[in-house]
Amino acid sequence: MPKQERAELTRTAILDAAATVFDERGFQGGTLTDIIAGAGVTKGALYFHFSSKEEIAKAIISEQFTIWTPPEDPDLVTLQTAIDLSHGMAISLRNNPRVRAGIRLVIEQGTFSTPTPDAYRNWIGLVQTCLESAARQGDLRPELDPVDIATFVIASFTGVQISSEVLTQREDITERVTMMWRITLPGIVPARRLHKFRPEGSELGEVAEPANGVSRS
Repeated sequence: MPKQERAELTRTAILDAAATVFDERGFQGGTLTDIIAGAGVTKGALYFHFSSKEEIAKAIISEQFTIWTPPEDPDLVTLQTAIDLSHGMAISLRNNPRVRAGIRLVIEQGTFSTPTPDAYRNWIGLVQTCLESAARQGDLRPELDPVDIATFVIASFTGVQISSEVLTQREDITERVTMMWRITLPGIVPARRLHKFRPEGSELGEVAEPANGVSRS
């Protein structure tokens, strides 16, 4: 096996093991020893790829944006895009340990030696992009600020997924996200435009397992 391919497999094994550790124990509870044991690698191999536990955690956090990615064509970015993105993330939270770990680490990163709010700001920015497009299309009430709504949506999603984790181990997360949008949409969309949007997600079966977490239909 070529050296570069072996190195990539080792890095993947480390991230997979770290995701499991952080998902189950959090940043403070997980240790490098746990990650090394889970990955089946040597300490030297781990330090070849990552200088610290915090660097591993930040690599996992950065992966969230392979999921929260709207279509490249701005004409395809709508308010429904934001709804579908949230459902894609919800399903990934239920099925993907790396996504679960990344979300937990974003919330816990106040315990990092160099915490950064960039991940949370990026989530807000992605939803803001969808809302600004919605405003141009006449699908957002004109007196509302897309930044304010995006901040509210991300805060609501964060609360919804935590509640779902605590109460049902996220078994009901898609239902809770749907309810979040059913409550939110009438407050931000002109009444005559509400019929355009599906709070349960558009073609939800495709939203569940897309390559990048986004329905592009």
